Amino acid sequence: MNNSSVSLVYSLLFFSICLSAALATEFLFNGFRDAAKNLSMDGAALITSNGVLQITNDSMRQIGHAFFSSPVLMLKNESTSSPARSFSTTFVFNIITYNGSGGHGIAFVVAPSIPLREVEASQYLGLLDEDNNGDSSNHLFAIEFDTKAHGQFADINDNHVGVDINNLSSVVAVPAAYQTDELENVSVNLLGGEPIQAWIDYDGAVKVLNVTIAPFMLTKPHRPLISWPIDLSPIFKEYMYVGFSSATGKVMSYHYVLGWSFSTNESAPNLTLSELPLPLRKKVNSPTTSRFFTVKVVLVSSLITLVFVLFLFLVSKFLQNRRKLLENLEDWELDYPNRFPYKELYRATRGFKETEVLGSGGFGKVYRGTLWRTEKQVAIKKISNTSSQGVREFIAELSSLGQMRHRNIVQLLGWCKRNEDLLLVYDYMPNGSLDTFLFNDNKSTNLSWNQRFKILKDIAFGLVYLHEDWEQVVVHRDIKSSNVLLDVELNGRLGDFGLARLYEHGKNPHTTHIVGTVGYISPELSHTGKATTGSDVFAYGILLFEVASGRRPIEHTAPSTQVVLIDWVRECHTMNKLLTVVDPRLNEHYDKEEMELVLKLGLLCSQSTPEARPTMRQVTQYLSGNDILSDDVAFVFSEKNPLDLSYQLRYTSSSKEVMSSTSLSQGR
Repeated sequence: MNNSSVSLVYSLLFFSICLSAALATEFLFNGFRDAAKNLSMDGAALITSNGVLQITNDSMRQIGHAFFSSPVLMLKNESTSSPARSFSTTFVFNIITYNGSGGHGIAFVVAPSIPLREVEASQYLGLLDEDNNGDSSNHLFAIEFDTKAHGQFADINDNHVGVDINNLSSVVAVPAAYQTDELENVSVNLLGGEPIQAWIDYDGAVKVLNVTIAPFMLTKPHRPLISWPIDLSPIFKEYMYVGFSSATGKVMSYHYVLGWSFSTNESAPNLTLSELPLPLRKKVNSPTTSRFFTVKVVLVSSLITLVFVLFLFLVSKFLQNRRKLLENLEDWELDYPNRFPYKELYRATRGFKETEVLGSGGFGKVYRGTLWRTEKQVAIKKISNTSSQGVREFIAELSSLGQMRHRNIVQLLGWCKRNEDLLLVYDYMPNGSLDTFLFNDNKSTNLSWNQRFKILKDIAFGLVYLHEDWEQVVVHRDIKSSNVLLDVELNGRLGDFGLARLYEHGKNPHTTHIVGTVGYISPELSHTGKATTGSDVFAYGILLFEVASGRRPIEHTAPSTQVVLIDWVRECHTMNKLLTVVDPRLNEHYDKEEMELVLKLGLLCSQSTPEARPTMRQVTQYLSGNDILSDDVAFVFSEKNPLDLSYQLRYTSSSKEVMSSTSLSQGR
């Protein structure tokens, strides 16, 4: 390359850098005394005499907006498919309430135009209303610092931080908190009356949003409160406006912003916290009387005496609990989201008390728990003595699987690793597992045929999601009645997806080397050892037999010709006596056509040849009546194949142990 070419390259590079800098937006307000010309305000918003940006006042049902008056270039070019630019902002806000408890929160907003349309106040934070909430044409992005729990938005509590996309129902929300350098989560009270600093950073290259908060004057925590993968390109238009929005309800609330910086070029400039103005406090009359004061002094004196007596005991107890809950995290554990602190799970289960045990098996125990911050009931699976080899890989899989959302999949909420224990946190299913209803002689737990048929369809739809509808193909590998969980309305949900991987890595002694449970393992799996969607379909076929017959896949107390359920059903079908296998507890109260469909569909799913089995989407078509299962369908069975009957009987001695160790008697 000659000198002129080199000069041209450097010139173009310099021009590109200059153009990028010219298109960047950056500003810094250490107070707003002289910032009125740079802001567009409406509603109740104003700048106070000492330079505080006040978004709302003491009037009920008022809204306030304050935006930077110039639009910000948020896409890298004019194309609608252009990637979103990185941006960073930090600000200090303060919410003060008087004459009542509670109030509404404040939101940092990125909107396509200003002023915002005239909207309803209160719970919509001055952003949206009932008519346009959830409309994708809003092109609205907001970080809410919410102080009200609204059922219509499925808010987690009345003190949380959430990410809103065109909708006040947050795509992700967590309790307001920050993490210390010692990795301890400390709650932040948004209504505590003290200033709070927030940092919002979006990396357009890796498409990750980070939100961090901390009390005023504290340095920025190293770990964000929210770290969420999201592509903002479809949300943003080429130019957007940035600012704040809030609303008041029935409680007298003031929402303030003390300082604000923003940048689309690099990290937002640091605020000079010592220069920020503070809100002028409203004087409120105190109802205290001298008599009340005297009583209070007496009570305080008594409490001081009591505290002195109990001091040594409490300190000793505290140190003991602190040692018990101490965690030594490996560096790689900080790289994966949805990790619960051990002490939170310890507290949720009251110290993993035996009274909270829902069930147990070869993997460990399942405990009922209540998360103390949100009061949400969860099921915590404690897997003990796991092999360290493969655990890191498994946690990486868990972090991915935890993003799955489907009404027929038990939600995996998070994980925690402590020493040799791995804890998995799931949604709590109050009605427990399907096997307790099928194999319990108690009449009060018997399911009607309509309920059974509905549960089978629920699980089929859940498997379609795992096999086809999620971003990756997920093979469950352990479909069985004890892994079908029932919510409060007896809807079927598939649980323990992906857990077989841990058995494989850890080589759990209570399972065979072939991942799965004896009685549900497809014939080809013993050859290849590789689970596929077809092996899931085979196990689902066995589940169909279980639900229809009310018995386990292998029943040692049954007559010799009926020990293996699949062979019994095949024999009855050959003899044109298919309904012989129907659960006698149904007392013939079932739809004959539906029962025959379920049993024939079970035969179709459990065929020896994987290619002859239907997909789970085809199964849902049959169960929903959108497709008809032909009476002359050919079933492919290999009675002499050692992978069928003899294969099952070969593991009969171990099947008792496997079946009992993986069955739970309560909800998880």
